[in-house]
Amino acid sequence: MAMRMRQSLAELERAFVEESIEDRDRRDALRQAAIDRSRRRDVDRRHRHGSMRYLVLVLVLIATAVAVTIGMFEILYMVMG
Repeated sequence: MAMRMRQSLAELERAFVEESIEDRDRRDALRQAAIDRSRRRDVDRRHRHGSMRYLVLVLVLIATAVAVTIGMFEILYMVMG
């Protein structure tokens, strides 16, 4: 009976150790998944902000070209007129 109880305790201890290892691995995997999600969100946010900045830059360049063209023709009209 004592031998059987020791064997049972040894099995319980082994099962506890295995479960502890599995829990630690699961926690590590969850932590890594959270880090990966965070990085992905940061990259997406940077890409989105970069695209908006590029759009603003293009619009400013177009507006500048239009303003310079209008100003040039108005000055030409005043000089010629």
